[in-house]
Amino acid sequence: MVQRFNTQYGAQSRAQTAEFDEGLRAYMLKVYNYMASGVLLTGIVALLTASSPDMMNAIFGSGLRWIVALAPLAFIMVMSFGVNKLSAGALQMIFWAFAATMGLSMASIFVIYTGPSIARTFFITAAAFGALSLYGYTTKKSLSGMGTFLFMGLIGIIIASVVNIFLASDMMQFIISVAGVLIFAGLTAYDTQRIKESYYMMATGQAVAKGAIMGAVRLYLDFVNLFMFLLQFLGNRE
Repeated sequence: MVQRFNTQYGAQSRAQTAEFDEGLRAYMLKVYNYMASGVLLTGIVALLTASSPDMMNAIFGSGLRWIVALAPLAFIMVMSFGVNKLSAGALQMIFWAFAATMGLSMASIFVIYTGPSIARTFFITAAAFGALSLYGYTTKKSLSGMGTFLFMGLIGIIIASVVNIFLASDMMQFIISVAGVLIFAGLTAYDTQRIKESYYMMATGQAVAKGAIMGAVRLYLDFVNLFMFLLQFLGNRE
């Protein structure tokens, strides 16, 4: 009788584990789909904007460039602070608006760098991002210890970038770019693991839907920043 109970319990446990694993895979797939769609939307908007001299003059030839530059930050703050109040549908619409606005702000790279070098850097970024995210998803080692270090490094990059606006030092910009690549490479693996672990704490479908969108935002930012820092090394200027 004990053996029968153990057999039934073991079968039930395996079934629950398989169901959980299937749910986790579906959740992560949704995160990656949102993130990839956001990157695609950003690329399309950036390319279309760069192809229109009138649009480029309207945005970067006036004070509108500051609105375009700061709007993505505003969208992130709305999503971060409003995630508990907003519906999953509203959160998704804000994400698309965020990705499109990022495309407007990134249109200038098509003026600064050649198209082939942008495309080459994009595919290198995609390959590196895929490998790093896969590591973060599959590793059994906890990456939580990296969090504080990476966050402090990110703050350091932001401060150094602001200072370098006034100094205009090529050497400092080189150091910032190297640090940026390393930090966002680490954040890609770290955030992937955190997103995976967050699935364990979600109880409702609405929470899962919102979690997938917010997870996509984090990976989107890792990808875009990694791309921008790599572009400073690999991009050929016009």
